[in-house]
Amino acid sequence: MYKRLSPVLVIGLLSGCSLTNGAQYHQQTMEAIQQSETNIATKVQNLELQISNQSDYIESLETEVLYLSNQMDSHLSSVEKEAAEIIEEEPAPIVVPTTTVFTTEQPTILGAIEKVTIDSINQRFDARVDTGATTSSLNAIDVEEFERNGKDWVKFHLSDSSLPEAEQKWIQAPVVRYVKIRQSTSDQTERRAVIELWVKVGKIHEKAQFTLADRSQMSHPVLLGREFIKDIALVDVSKKYVQMEDK
Repeated sequence: MYKRLSPVLVIGLLSGCSLTNGAQYHQQTMEAIQQSETNIATKVQNLELQISNQSDYIESLETEVLYLSNQMDSHLSSVEKEAAEIIEEEPAPIVVPTTTVFTTEQPTILGAIEKVTIDSINQRFDARVDTGATTSSLNAIDVEEFERNGKDWVKFHLSDSSLPEAEQKWIQAPVVRYVKIRQSTSDQTERRAVIELWVKVGKIHEKAQFTLADRSQMSHPVLLGREFIKDIALVDVSKKYVQMEDK
């Protein structure tokens, strides 16, 4: 009899094991689902919190924009009011008689080369008028720097091959500033002094700034750049010594 029942017992035991494993698997599945739901709920909560913070920030920006807009409107109203007051206070326009004749002064014409007189030494030199150069410069040699009344000064000879060496006079002037010049053939920079001198070119009598440079290789001891020319003269490069001809 026991022999007949043994297969049944074996089947029952196996069935019990299957049921136990199924229950464990079901339990694990439910726990995994619950964990996923918990993670999703946490993420949703975080997103809701971020959205709430962003809404608060946007609301604060809108409040600030409204405040600035009100301030701008108030400022514009004040400006318009002041402008209206100014217009009311302006005197009546002056009526110019129709018989009045207006004349336009002709601009001074400079040639490519002009004679320049330096007031401090009362000597004349050839000057090349160069619209391509920003600053003016002098062919300064024997340059010596010194101090006077706590300020930097410089003295030098204005070299001119057309003048005998005995006629070359010392020019002295305070240093306005220093500039650094880089030669096109080298990466090294050179510090040069900048001075101011009163000069005459024909009818033009102006104070001009000059960079002190060794222009021995140049054909003229003085170079007049755009800073000197602008607003006072036009250049006709096809002519020379125009201001001498006008005298």
